[in-house]
Amino acid sequence: MKKLVLSLLSFFIFFVASAQIITKPRLDSLLRSVSADTAAVPVLEPAPFFNQNLVYKLRLDSIQKTVPLSYNEHVQTYIDIYSKRKDQFGRMLGLSNYYFPIFETALKAYNIPAEIRYLPIIESQMDPHAISRVGATGMWQFMFSTAKAYGLNMDNFVDERKDPIQASYAAAAYFRDAYEELGDWLLAIAAYNCGKGNVTRAMAKANSRDFWEIRPYLPKETRNYVPAFIAAVYVMNYANTHQISSKPSLITYKTDTIQVNHFVALADVAKAINFEESTLYRLNPSYKKKIVNGTLIDPKRMVLPRIDQNSYASLFEVLNNDVETDRDIVLASTDDVRDLRKMAIKKTVATPVNYHKVLPGQSLGSIADKYSVEVQDLKVWNGLKSSTIIPGQKLKVVGKLAVAKTLMPKPTYVTYKVKAGDTLSGIAEKFDGATVASIKATNGLKKAALQPGMVLKIKS
Repeated sequence: MKKLVLSLLSFFIFFVASAQIITKPRLDSLLRSVSADTAAVPVLEPAPFFNQNLVYKLRLDSIQKTVPLSYNEHVQTYIDIYSKRKDQFGRMLGLSNYYFPIFETALKAYNIPAEIRYLPIIESQMDPHAISRVGATGMWQFMFSTAKAYGLNMDNFVDERKDPIQASYAAAAYFRDAYEELGDWLLAIAAYNCGKGNVTRAMAKANSRDFWEIRPYLPKETRNYVPAFIAAVYVMNYANTHQISSKPSLITYKTDTIQVNHFVALADVAKAINFEESTLYRLNPSYKKKIVNGTLIDPKRMVLPRIDQNSYASLFEVLNNDVETDRDIVLASTDDVRDLRKMAIKKTVATPVNYHKVLPGQSLGSIADKYSVEVQDLKVWNGLKSSTIIPGQKLKVVGKLAVAKTLMPKPTYVTYKVKAGDTLSGIAEKFDGATVASIKATNGLKKAALQPGMVLKIKS
């Protein structure tokens, strides 16, 4: 009997050691091959054999507040990954001293759990200039259309997706709407990654409102997005346990916020207060041209390091003089790679071809005038060596008919019938100028929840 026990024990030790040998290179390779896409969470599968570690579960339970911090093999996989990224999470700890109070203020304004402040860690590593492979931008990784739907402005001077303050308030508003519609914080976090429509469809397929039950029906990246978030919360709270030390942040000073009502160059302000221009740009990352384009009607925020009284006079002079620059504001077009691909496809679609039957008395000149084309083009399209044409002859005309149409005034509103899976943000993206707030105001909606069949008025 004793021999049998020893044999089984030896086999078990060998089995565990073998599993570790197989698993370790897999994790190391993942650390090397993680996508450069700032918004993409590494798509991983848990180890085939999972032994629940009660210590990790107790630690997650100890820091859980409002958002459920579940513990399972999926979460453990990301804890194993993130706890090895000591430099990365050391930098996150250092940056959190400056950015977390900004996130928390915005989240509190919309009654969103403070735990959501950890989301920019897995979204962008808290880099305001982060851009994903599909165009998601800023710390909170807003796509262009979603940013517009939540009131963020993008033009030739500013991209508010890169503004830590503005983007945090937009993210908080999104989570308010997502939680109102989905009723669960893990589902709201999943929706932030793949959209509320994808989550509601997964809920319908699984006939459940539990994230872990609908997980197989979600897009592959989103299945791992929530476990990665929980793991990031764990590592940030138990960094010392994993020998992760906070690294000094480049933003270590106290700041003040002022409203600017002139076009002011960050370089001039930096010189006036005796700071590096890069320092000011780090505090004000949303200004594309490094010019704060404030006006009396639309003043703009500028964040400054706290300065001594000796710099007030020179700063006041800079803030009250406009810098020489073109002041025209041009709204940005989409930078969503998926939209750009669609636009490129539309451009490559073959130009329509029309055929004109020559009538008695018509000439190439009169036909060219009718279709707003050149006589020479008509000749090329139809292989004509001369200008002679005969009645009944068919001529190829490339391009749309140039028929003047009377423009009817656009209606004040258009209507939209809500379909299953529709969300306010998704509907806002379908209509130029529409936002979640404007749709709610126009239709007297107090909450973001929608019912299929509802008819909404959208300002056109």
